[in-house]
Amino acid sequence: MNYQERLLRVIPGGAHTYSRGFDQHPSNAPQILARGEGAYVFDPEGKRYLDYGMALRAVNIGYAEPEIDNAALAQIRNGNNLTRASMIELEAAELLVSLIDSVDMVKFTKNGSTSVSAAVKLARAYTGRDLVARCVEHPFFSYDDWFIGSTPVTRGIPQETIAQTKLFKYNDLDSLAALIDANPNRIACVVLEPATTEPPVDGYLQGVRALCDRHGIVLVLDEMITGFRWHMKGAQYLYGIKPDLCTFGKAMANGFSVSCIAGRREIMELGSIEFEGRERLFLLSTTHGAEMCGLGAFVATMNFMQREHVVDHLWEYGKKLVDLMNRVAAANGVAKHFRAGGFPCSPYYMTLDDTGAASLPLRTLFAQEMIRQGVMMPWIALSWRHGDAELALTERALDAALKVYRKALDEGVDRYLEGPVIKPVFRKTN
Repeated sequence: MNYQERLLRVIPGGAHTYSRGFDQHPSNAPQILARGEGAYVFDPEGKRYLDYGMALRAVNIGYAEPEIDNAALAQIRNGNNLTRASMIELEAAELLVSLIDSVDMVKFTKNGSTSVSAAVKLARAYTGRDLVARCVEHPFFSYDDWFIGSTPVTRGIPQETIAQTKLFKYNDLDSLAALIDANPNRIACVVLEPATTEPPVDGYLQGVRALCDRHGIVLVLDEMITGFRWHMKGAQYLYGIKPDLCTFGKAMANGFSVSCIAGRREIMELGSIEFEGRERLFLLSTTHGAEMCGLGAFVATMNFMQREHVVDHLWEYGKKLVDLMNRVAAANGVAKHFRAGGFPCSPYYMTLDDTGAASLPLRTLFAQEMIRQGVMMPWIALSWRHGDAELALTERALDAALKVYRKALDEGVDRYLEGPVIKPVFRKTN
């Protein structure tokens, strides 16, 4: 029995997030990994791959970074989880509040889904309203029903829950305004990322802020991906927008499980306990939410990032990588069918068919050929440990992969694919 069969036998989907599932990777990808170090991962047989997945963007310094790991180990030796709030819990909360300008209070948890769902609950309690407006182009906010019900994967979700989440378009202020007008005094919160693959057009986020203010709606910015990549103070600082609530995760603690909901005191303290006689809101109450090893890693990660100018490095390396990818694509005659772009600190690549539409078969082929060259590039997530040597390795892999890509364009992609085409995570049937 191979690793994939063993995984599927004991874990639904074979992994604990669908993005790690076998259907998201070409057939020659390693079925399981044993460890990571720096910008590399290793399979159980010791084969090394340069990694651009970086734990689904959770690792932004490098795997097994000694300074971060030692900070986590120090907190494990302090007991890791105590009967009352810990010193590192207070230190981490004060640090987060000092870093993010819009934040008065913070509550930690272990994953982004929990944080964003907590923001929705707070917004509903604060406004007394039931509807959620979420940006349709932004791919993932939570595993909870309020979000998943707005995707094609609605099995097991009550229709009334599905009806409570409404969709609007990014960079289209009129679509949000029309949604608000169609549901007067019903929308509790607007949930979106500050940016993903494209920047906000001038005035867009400020327009969203103004609409929320005008209609008494809570503005929630999900900074799971943008936080501590776009800027140490978040993309909200870069774009000059002040949300009511914001959520962070991913790059907070270099791979350790830390996420948070944070924001205005007036809203956050609805989950507090010191106001005698006030009706209670049961916010986050998680035994492991403030686990000390993760918060120790968070504090150490923030210190490391500021000292080593990690965000600057991500932007600089990403620009070199995007330029390299487009240059190698042009050299191999595939520039119309393969393109890199996006924010340098978080780039993307596109695989396009003859009509200019995104092609999953071509994306699968590209990932397959990069893996053949020892590079895992399911998407592009950068770390501080990606440097000149990694860029040179990437260039060699790109050149070899795009030569095969060119042949596939000429002769048919099916001739070169070794296994099934990767599939979208959000699809109605398996």
